[in-house]
Amino acid sequence: MSQCFQFKQFTVHQDRCGMKVGTDGVLLGAWAEGGKHILDIGTGTGLIALMLAQRCPEAEITGVELDEQASLQALENVTMSAFAQQVKIENMPIQQFSKQQLLHSHFNAIVSNPPYSTKWVGKDDMALVNDPRFSSAGVLAPSSKADLAFTMHMLHWLAEDGTAAIVEFPGVLYRGGAEGKIRRYLVENNFVHTIIQLPPDLFFGTTIATCIIVLKKSRVDDKVLFVDASSQFVREGNKNRLNEENREHLLSLAFERKDVEHVAKLVSIDDIAANDWNLSVSSYVEPEDTREKVDIAELNNRIAGIVERQQQLRASIDAIVAELEADQLVSAVSGENSREGE
Repeated sequence: MSQCFQFKQFTVHQDRCGMKVGTDGVLLGAWAEGGKHILDIGTGTGLIALMLAQRCPEAEITGVELDEQASLQALENVTMSAFAQQVKIENMPIQQFSKQQLLHSHFNAIVSNPPYSTKWVGKDDMALVNDPRFSSAGVLAPSSKADLAFTMHMLHWLAEDGTAAIVEFPGVLYRGGAEGKIRRYLVENNFVHTIIQLPPDLFFGTTIATCIIVLKKSRVDDKVLFVDASSQFVREGNKNRLNEENREHLLSLAFERKDVEHVAKLVSIDDIAANDWNLSVSSYVEPEDTREKVDIAELNNRIAGIVERQQQLRASIDAIVAELEADQLVSAVSGENSREGE
């Protein structure tokens, strides 16, 4: 019997999908702010698309999936739900995702958990150099790491008032070269809204602590919110999971956008530039020091007490040794006198 997950208004089967139902999908589904047109790239089982359909009854949702078996399963999950007229599943590579195949030109919300650090053709295809999806950054993502190519693609299809939430491999936050230049483009143009560091061991097939990058085109402020959510999880079986309390906490931090000691920090573009466009959460949010606090004065008193006790013990030992040596001397003298008397 195939494992399935029952939600309030739909059921998700996953036996033919490599990317199983996880808390990433639930979190992304809760994150998206909705809108008329929503895009789910790498839809997998169709979970996020269905969650968004449930939350946004007026939205038209497109789920794109490269793997044929996964896309068929997503289509079946959608067809068996109450949202079959609202959700469209496309089986195609993201590189071939063209305007002619879309219901419209841009999307109000985009959510995605794309493959981590997968290869792509990159600069070997000269057409991509001038492709409007990628050319604005002035450089293409490395051929060996397509993470930010997916990101740039999503940014291109994002409406001016839209929001994109993308689960990313953590290396995209700090790796140099072309990726550093793309980060600079994203930050300088005020597209990066929030970076969330997730706990480790959330996803099937990897224990890596991934992150979520939130992009917006029309912003009311020019700061990036960094959130350390590495401790926001519960352990269930052999994996970590974000429960409802964890998810609500993260969403409230993101929407309130204020500094919280050891948890969240608003950082200016100038400060990020001074840090060489590094977007690692740990570079801006100081972790709480959970080590036991030591009272130096008390420690010195304890050490002095130990030293004094050592001195007392040494004096006692010296006295015992002296007494033993005296006893031995008396015994030796007595023995000598006895032999002389004989």
